Amino acid sequence: MRVIAIKTLKDYANEFYQAEQALYSWHDEAVNAEWNNVAELKMQYKNASIINSKRVVFNIHGNSFRLIVDVEYRLKIVFIVWFGTHKQYDNIDVKTISYVKTN
Repeated sequence: MRVIAIKTLKDYANEFYQAEQALYSWHDEAVNAEWNNVAELKMQYKNASIINSKRVVFNIHGNSFRLIVDVEYRLKIVFIVWFGTHKQYDNIDVKTISYVKTN
C-alpha cells in the first residue's frame, strides 16, 4: 500500500513522541500490505475498527492513541486523516473528520 502522506505521519510522531515507534511500525506494516478489501485488512489488524467501506481506525501504542485513515483498496492507497490520543478521539466525529493541512 502507498501511505499518503509520510510528512503528516512524521509530524504526528514528533507531536506525540511516545507513539513515534508504534506509528513507524504501523507505517512499515501498511506499506508492505496489499489489502484488496476490508476483510483482508481485518485479517492483519483484528482490532481495527471499520467505520465504513473506506474509513478505518487503528489502535496505536497499546490503544493509547488512535489513527484514522481512509483506504482506497482498488488504488492501493492509504490516506492519513487524523491521529491523537484516545481521549481526543472521544471528542471527534470519526465519520466526518477530515484532514486539514496546516501549512
